[in-house]
Amino acid sequence: MLDPSWLSLSAHPIEVKGVWLGAQPAADRGRAALEEQPSPCSTSMAPSRRVLMLCGDYMEDYEAAVPLYALAALGVAVDRIAPGKHPGDACLTAVHEFLGFELYTELPGHRFAVTADFAAAAANPSRYDALVVPGGRFAEHLSADEGAVALVAAFAEMRRPVVLTCHSQLLLAAAGGLAGGVRCTAFFGVRPVVELAGGTWVDPEPFSLCVADGHVLSAIGWPAHAEIIAKLLAAMGARADAGRGGQRVLVLCADYVDDYEANVPFRALAGVGCRVESACPTKRRGEPCVTAIYDAVKPGAVSEERRGHNFAVTADWADASADGFDCVVVPGGRAPELLVTHESAVALVREFADKGKVVASIGQGHLLLAAAGLLRGRRCASGVPMRVVSRLAGAEVVETEGAVADGKIVTAAGWPDLAPFVARLVDLLGITVSF
Repeated sequence: MLDPSWLSLSAHPIEVKGVWLGAQPAADRGRAALEEQPSPCSTSMAPSRRVLMLCGDYMEDYEAAVPLYALAALGVAVDRIAPGKHPGDACLTAVHEFLGFELYTELPGHRFAVTADFAAAAANPSRYDALVVPGGRFAEHLSADEGAVALVAAFAEMRRPVVLTCHSQLLLAAAGGLAGGVRCTAFFGVRPVVELAGGTWVDPEPFSLCVADGHVLSAIGWPAHAEIIAKLLAAMGARADAGRGGQRVLVLCADYVDDYEANVPFRALAGVGCRVESACPTKRRGEPCVTAIYDAVKPGAVSEERRGHNFAVTADWADASADGFDCVVVPGGRAPELLVTHESAVALVREFADKGKVVASIGQGHLLLAAAGLLRGRRCASGVPMRVVSRLAGAEVVETEGAVADGKIVTAAGWPDLAPFVARLVDLLGITVSF
């Protein structure tokens, strides 16, 4: 049986050394990078870098979402293309997780929007600073698509960074980009492909490893996202400085925490040098929390709930204290309904605020801040599910999307707002990333 030990990985700082993000406000920066246009309050600063993401149906959910939101939070524009799809179309993603069988289980993920035209991007790849290809079964189909293979080959010829995870190394193999002994790692079953294509196989030990050989960045999959982000930023000429030896961030979780809202901040902040841990009052270090996926078919509609990835607890509850961390993040989903029944969780969040630390919540995570009395008199971003709760708690709901920072309290409406949410945290934690 393959070892699913990536569940126990914590996210520790990755060395990318000291991103200046310019004068653009954090929330505007993240939102503008996603929307490809300045938001009403933003400066006219153009994105510092532009990345192309090659997508398709049943690509791995995290392996698309984490690079997207992490890079957008840092002001990097990410164009998402897929052969046969047009801007506004959606790609279906897949959740890959070990659930007790000898191979990972595939579950339905989110709908992931295409934002750019494939032909236009393929005709001018030099306008992009890097290419990201998530893993998943779609790579098998694209490896026989002449346009997709030619696009990957173009980045290899330009020696621009190409990020490959899990199974997408097959595309670089099809493009001849592994010949000559290029060092590469991937999911274990892809090893024969790497070697048949002339590459040099590197065991993915630990699973958090990202192998960099020139312009090729490869990893086993989403457990390596912190190192992937760090090495991609460095490959694009960025210098990251988390200050004071790395800021310490605690993510509170429990069963049915929102899939994206827990994992994206966890991986993104680790990628810029933070030490990130997760804790749950009812679980020990190494135990998983099951996550939930909420992806409404249309704006304002109530979403069905689907099982997502497992999210690992990396710290014992006894070690979760405001003295040991600089920031606490409370994701949404249904987990906050459990957390508010534990006075120790409510008291912990209140302790962070009392000691002047950064306190952040997204989506239904606002419930814990409300119970701790932290929303009274605060400006708050809230979606429909938490709007009444936020107002009952004394908050002034000023935004129904995006992210708002009122002092050291950061709120966001939901996972579509992860880019500005992470951008606010990066700013408040004093992290700089300069290109």
